[in-house]
Amino acid sequence: MRGFFLLSPWPGTIAWAVLYLSDYALTISCARLRRRNVSSKVVIEGSFELNPMFQSDVDSMKFVSPRFLLLLLLNLTLITTFWILCVPSSTGLYTFMLGAGICLELGIHVRHLQNLYLYSSRSTAEQLRGRIEYARPLILRLSSVQALAFAGLFGALFAFTGSSFLAGGTVSCFGLSAKHWYLARCAANRSVKREQSLTGQPIG
Repeated sequence: MRGFFLLSPWPGTIAWAVLYLSDYALTISCARLRRRNVSSKVVIEGSFELNPMFQSDVDSMKFVSPRFLLLLLLNLTLITTFWILCVPSSTGLYTFMLGAGICLELGIHVRHLQNLYLYSSRSTAEQLRGRIEYARPLILRLSSVQALAFAGLFGALFAFTGSSFLAGGTVSCFGLSAKHWYLARCAANRSVKREQSLTGQPIG
């Protein structure tokens, strides 16, 4: 199977592109379903989208995002360039990069599937009791912890297999975890400053 992905850049680019397109489509679909079915019970502070680059597009429910298409094109070019430079002399580097992209998307898809089930119908929403509101720092920390769990999973599998593909997935998931933890700290600091400005307390 590994050899199949090394024969040409097409298998890797197609696999990643399908997951990337699915990621965005599921984000929009879940955002719409949450708004329609459970918006009064599950409240998320700020945007439903965690990536600041796509928040405006997701908030406006754009199925076609110029930013997304640009990044899609750039990443497909990057994957193809890595294949040209690394195969056959440095296949480990190419599979590392491919694993970083594909494993990260697989981890994100788990979250999408959870949300899709939770938000999919009003009958499911009726089983939610009360109302829960996620502050921005909390939702980012939860995402960070989930990404860290996937980093641990891929890392454990890498320890047994020595697969550069899984090594790439470990690094990319850990990077996403660190990024969302940092964004959570920034969001928490903004919340503190906002509360201090409202109460007239000194900000410092």
